[in-house]
Amino acid sequence: MDSERRTNPARGQDDLDEASPLLSPRSSEGVETPPAVDTALDPDDRGWLSDEDVRAHDHEETKSTWYLILLTISIGGLQIAWSVETSNFSPYLLSLGISKSLLAIVWIAGPLSGTLVQPYVGIKSDQCRSRFGKRRPFMVGGAAATIISLLLLAWTREIVTFILHGIFGVDENGQGVKVTTIVIAIFLVYILDFAINVIQAGIRAFIVDNAPTHQQDLANAWASRLTGVGNIVGYLFGYSDLPKHLWFFGNTQFKVLCMIASLAMITTLTVSCLTISERDPRQDPLPAGAGGLLAIFRSLYRAVRKLPRQIRAVCLVQFFAWIGWFPFLFYITTYIGEIYVQPIFTAQPDMTPEEVDVVWEQATRIGTLALFVFAITSFAASVILPFFVVNSYKTPEQAAGTTLVESPANSRPNGHFASPGHGTSQSRISRLLPNIPSMTIPWLTLPRAWLLSHLIFAALMWLTFLVHTTTGATLLVALIGIPWATTNWAPFALIAAEISKRNAIRRGKQPPSAADEDADALDGDVEEGEESNQAGMVLGIHNVAIAAPQILATLVSSAIFRALQKPRGSVGDESVAWVLRFGGLAALAAAWFCRKVER
Repeated sequence: MDSERRTNPARGQDDLDEASPLLSPRSSEGVETPPAVDTALDPDDRGWLSDEDVRAHDHEETKSTWYLILLTISIGGLQIAWSVETSNFSPYLLSLGISKSLLAIVWIAGPLSGTLVQPYVGIKSDQCRSRFGKRRPFMVGGAAATIISLLLLAWTREIVTFILHGIFGVDENGQGVKVTTIVIAIFLVYILDFAINVIQAGIRAFIVDNAPTHQQDLANAWASRLTGVGNIVGYLFGYSDLPKHLWFFGNTQFKVLCMIASLAMITTLTVSCLTISERDPRQDPLPAGAGGLLAIFRSLYRAVRKLPRQIRAVCLVQFFAWIGWFPFLFYITTYIGEIYVQPIFTAQPDMTPEEVDVVWEQATRIGTLALFVFAITSFAASVILPFFVVNSYKTPEQAAGTTLVESPANSRPNGHFASPGHGTSQSRISRLLPNIPSMTIPWLTLPRAWLLSHLIFAALMWLTFLVHTTTGATLLVALIGIPWATTNWAPFALIAAEISKRNAIRRGKQPPSAADEDADALDGDVEEGEESNQAGMVLGIHNVAIAAPQILATLVSSAIFRALQKPRGSVGDESVAWVLRFGGLAALAAAWFCRKVER
């Protein structure tokens, strides 16, 4: 079919009009509907775009800020669930009687599901030909499974007690009920992590599919910002005394948090799915590799071998970066909690298990407060950093000017492209204040900002040697919000831009000559490497680079805990601090390999 499209211009134009989500929609009579705004480039704007970028932009409508917010808002709802998991799951599971070394093994669920589920879901969504779109069925299905498993986990103890004690008469305080509760809780954690990875794979591919090539940086910047908003909401609720105010959601903090996370996912996902229209995938041919499980993994193997150089470099950096991020995300609450409980356990060494639980509940809230401050810092960084980082469609030399473009109506101080006539508030501000100097730092490209973030993270992890108070630990965690914002933005923006560019070439949005040139520059023929151009496939491979190293980090963390941990309620346990320092070493390796990532 692709060869026929290239040899039959008329046929190719029809297919292009029908298949592209970024072209103007067609009416029921088949007549093209005029775009809402004029997306032609001003001559002044063409001076800082390459010929290929100009031709690509002429075929892609610039989306409004509201469109990008609606496109990415679902990731904010998902992040609320993630914030509940990272801040409260470890203390909750420890309260059920799980040891730290076993807890480290339990957390293999996340990276294991990311390694296995996201590539599979990505490939299946690429192959999906549902009338509801390629990504939405997986987003909705994953959300349903996530909500069910989240609520079951919150009420695990009550459910097990009701069944074993209420029906079979087993002692509710006996070992049988305790062990059964732990086993079922671990099982639900695995189900939850598998489900979350399904919805996350769908959302990430959904963003890449529906954002124009020249706005991939901006779309992923908004995804990072909404991730920060989700963290702020999740950690703010986590610090509040929720059972006192939202008693109708549950009688414990964890139950109310799970209810709030479920409602947030339902709301944000509904907004994205109803307001953003996916292109109809039923008109596309089934991609190579469609078939059973074995065929899917053969496709995955071929795609890994044909990955573009840029995506391969990003994945290598992510491998080492997430060895460092995993311990922080899952154990930082426990780390701060241990600092909080040390003086209490020193002063009262003979506390009962119930009293220890009360102290640790307060310690968990203190740790969650630190994560709330971390979320605010991360959100602020996600808003501010794009103003300083060089735009991907602009060279550092050209960024040294006082404005991004000659025409004030077409400029944005944050370095993101806006087409003429695009009715945004930023465009109106630029008209009123045409002489605002650009804050862009000419040498600070996105890969360099990412490299610096790894160095900052490593330094902060080793500063744990100097932190001995909850105030100092909170400040430390707050500063880590800066590299975290970059981590949520840079790799996804770099990969999304590469995928979108190659898809634009494959779908004929650029003339054959431009496609040939780009194909050479991208290490191979686009059509032959089509599997490595599919958003779901590539993002699945990228997630393997994120998830697989977390398994290694989990095993190392478990070994450190086994060697250094002390019984619950004891004084002088620094096992979590050493796990964090190990993560700092991995971040240095990530910074080293980040030198190979190109702008």
